[in-house]
Amino acid sequence: MSGEDLSDFSMLDLFRAELASQSQAFTAGLLALERDLTAAIHLEACMRAAHSLKGAARIIDLTPAVQVAHEMEECLVAAQHGKIRLSRTHIDTLLQGIDLLDAIAAGAGEPEAQTKSRVEAFARSLHRASDETDRPSPDVVPTSSEPAFEAQPATAPAPPETPAPTADVATGERMVRVTADSLNRLLGLAGESLMSARRLRPFNDGLLRLRRVQAELAKSFEDLRAALPVDGNDRAAQALATAQLKLAEGQALLAQRLDEIDTVDRRATDLANRLYDETLASRMRPFEDGVRHFQRNVRDIGRALGKTVRLDIVGGATSIDRDILDQLDAPLGHLLRNAVDHGIETPEQRGAAGKPTEGLIRLEARHNAGLLQIIVADDGGGIDIEALRQATLARGLTTAETVWNLNEEELLEFLFLPGFSMKATVSDISGRGVGLDAVQAMVRQVRGQVTVASEPGIGTRFQLQLPLTLSVIRALLVEIDGEPYALPLTAIARALRLQRDKIELLEGRPHFRLGEQQVGLVTAHEILGRGEAATGDEELPTVVVGQGDNLYALVVDRFLGERELVVRPLDPRLAKVKDVSAAALMDDGSPVLILDVEDLIRSMEKLVSGGRLRTLERSVARTGQKRRKRVLVVDDSLTVRELERKLLDHHGFEVEVAVDGMDGWNAVRSDPFDLVVTDVDMPRMDGIELVTLIKRDPGLRNLPVMIVSYKDREEDRRRGLDAGADYYLTKGSFHDETLIHAVVDLIGEPLG
Repeated sequence: MSGEDLSDFSMLDLFRAELASQSQAFTAGLLALERDLTAAIHLEACMRAAHSLKGAARIIDLTPAVQVAHEMEECLVAAQHGKIRLSRTHIDTLLQGIDLLDAIAAGAGEPEAQTKSRVEAFARSLHRASDETDRPSPDVVPTSSEPAFEAQPATAPAPPETPAPTADVATGERMVRVTADSLNRLLGLAGESLMSARRLRPFNDGLLRLRRVQAELAKSFEDLRAALPVDGNDRAAQALATAQLKLAEGQALLAQRLDEIDTVDRRATDLANRLYDETLASRMRPFEDGVRHFQRNVRDIGRALGKTVRLDIVGGATSIDRDILDQLDAPLGHLLRNAVDHGIETPEQRGAAGKPTEGLIRLEARHNAGLLQIIVADDGGGIDIEALRQATLARGLTTAETVWNLNEEELLEFLFLPGFSMKATVSDISGRGVGLDAVQAMVRQVRGQVTVASEPGIGTRFQLQLPLTLSVIRALLVEIDGEPYALPLTAIARALRLQRDKIELLEGRPHFRLGEQQVGLVTAHEILGRGEAATGDEELPTVVVGQGDNLYALVVDRFLGERELVVRPLDPRLAKVKDVSAAALMDDGSPVLILDVEDLIRSMEKLVSGGRLRTLERSVARTGQKRRKRVLVVDDSLTVRELERKLLDHHGFEVEVAVDGMDGWNAVRSDPFDLVVTDVDMPRMDGIELVTLIKRDPGLRNLPVMIVSYKDREEDRRRGLDAGADYYLTKGSFHDETLIHAVVDLIGEPLG
C-alpha cells in the first residue's frame, strides 16, 4: 500500500475502516465457532482479527479499544491452550465486545469515566463466562499445540503495518472513496459517449449510400458513352472521358474514406462500450457486502426467542447495484425477522417433527434472464393457510362468503397489506404488521415484483425479482402522438397487436379477453392528454400493464422496439411529473421520457371510474361501418400541410401528416395508407427521393403517390412522373376542387 495518498483520512478514520473489516472476520469466525466450539481454524481466525484490532487501536492511542481487544485475545488464547473451554456464553460476550469496539470508535470523545466503566463491565462479563465454564481436565488435548499469537502486554510495540481503508480485504485491490452522485454523473457521461459513438454508424451508412449513387452515375456515363455516335464530336467524347476520370477518382477517394471511418466507428464504439461497462461495474457491489451482518442479526434474534437459527448466504459474489443493495437492507431485515419469529419452530417442535434442532434460513442472490432474484427461504413450519384465512376474515378484509373461495395464492397476497399481521400479540421483534407491506413498497419502487410460496411443514419462500441496476433499464419504446416514450420491461405483463374485432363493449367500456380475464382498454393519447388517437387500423399496438386481476391495456400508436436506456433523473425543480418517472437519451442523442407505470395505472383507474373515455368507445361503436380512406400529407410548410389536411378531412378522408420526406418514409413503412400527397423541395429527403423509395419497395410500389408542388414547369412535372408519381398537381389548385377531384380519381370516395 506504499505510495497511497491517505491525506484525506484521519487516524481515527483508519481505525474505523480497520475495525469494519476485522469485525466482519471476527463475527464470521465466532458464528462458525458456535456450531463447533473446538474448530481450530475458526479460533485462529478470531485470534488474528482480535490481535490486528489491538495493534491498530494502540497505534492511534485509543486505550479503551486496546483493552477490549486485549481481553478478547486473552480469552481466545486461553481457549487455544486448553485453559478454558469455550461456551455459547463466551460467544455472546465476545460478540458484545465487537459492539463495544464499534461504540468506542463511533463515540470517541465521550466522557472517559463512562467509557472506562463499559470496558470494565465487558471484562467482568468475559471473566465470569470463563469462571462459569467447567475447566477441562489436565489431560484434555488443546485445540492447537502452539498459539497463533502470543499475548502481549499493553506496552508492547505496535505491529509494523496497519491496513489502510483503501484496500479491499477480500481481493487486495486498491479502493478509493467516490460519492454516489459522482458515479451517477460518470455513468451518465459514459452513456452519452456510447450514444455519440453509435451516431457514427448512420453517418457511415450515408456515405455508403453516396457510393451507390456514384456507382449508378458511373454506369450512366458508360451508357452515355455507348449512346454517342462513333464519329461524334471529339470534344464531347473528351469531356465525357475527363468526367469519367474525375468520377473514378472521387469513387476511389470515397472508398478510402469509407474504410477509414469504418475503422474509427468500430474503435470508437468498442471504446465507448468498454468505458460504459467499466463505469457500470463500478456501481456494483458483491451481494455479501450488504447482507453479511444479517448472520449475526439472525443468530441474536433466534437466541432471544429461544431458537437456534443459522443464516446461509448463497451467491454472495453476485454483483448488485449499490443503490439497490442499500435499499434492500430494511426489506431483507423484515423478511429475516419474520422467518425467525414466524417460520422457524422451537427446538422442541423441530425435534418432534424429526427436523434438526437448528433452523436454517437461506438468503440467495442470482442473476436470471436479465433480472436480479433475491430469495429468502426457511425450513420452518410454513404459513398456516387456515389461520391466514381466519385472520383475513377477522380484520374485515373480505366477506365470509368470499374468503372460502380464495385459493392459496390469493390468500397469501393479504400478507402484504399495510398493518396486516397474524400474531395476536406485539413484541419487540414482530406483530405490528409493518413488515411485508414495506417489502412490497420497496420492490415496487425499483420496478420489481415479490412473490411468496409456502408448504406446510417444509417452509416458506419469498422471492424478490428486481432490475440488475437502477441506472440502466431495458424498455419498450412506443410512439404516442409522434413522440417516443419508454415503458420498463419489468412493468409490462404483455405487448401485442390487438385485432379490432376482438374488442367488445362491457357496460359501455371497451375490453378484450386475455386468457380468462377481461382487460380494459385505454388509449395513451387520453392518459397523457395528447388529443384523440387515430384508431382506424385493424390492429392496435397494445401494452398490458399491472398485476393479477388489476390489468389494463394501453393502446399506443406504434411499437418502436426494445432499447437499453441509461436512466437520467428529472430536474428536482420539476417535482413529480404526472405519469413520468425519469428520462433517457436515445442512440441519436434525442430525449425520451420513461413512463411511471404505477402512475399510469392510477390515471387509467381515474379515467375509467369518471366515465371520461371516449376514443375507443366511439371507435368500437363504428366497427362494421365503412372504413375511411387514409391519406398521408408530406410537406415541410406548416401552412400548406394544414391547408391540405383540413381540405381532405373536410371531404371525409382520414389524414395523417409528416414534416419532411424522411418522416413520410418512416410513416408509410409503419402504417397503411391509401394515398401519399407530397411536396418536392423538403429537408433531409425531398419528394422525388420519397417517391423513388416507395415505388422501389415491393410492399409499397402499388401505393398511389401524388406530387403537389409550386413548380409548374413541364420539366419539373416530367421529373416527378418519371420518378414514379401517379399524379402531379401545382399548389395553385388549392383554390378550387382540383385536389379533391384528383384524390378521388386515384383512390375513390372517402369511405371504402
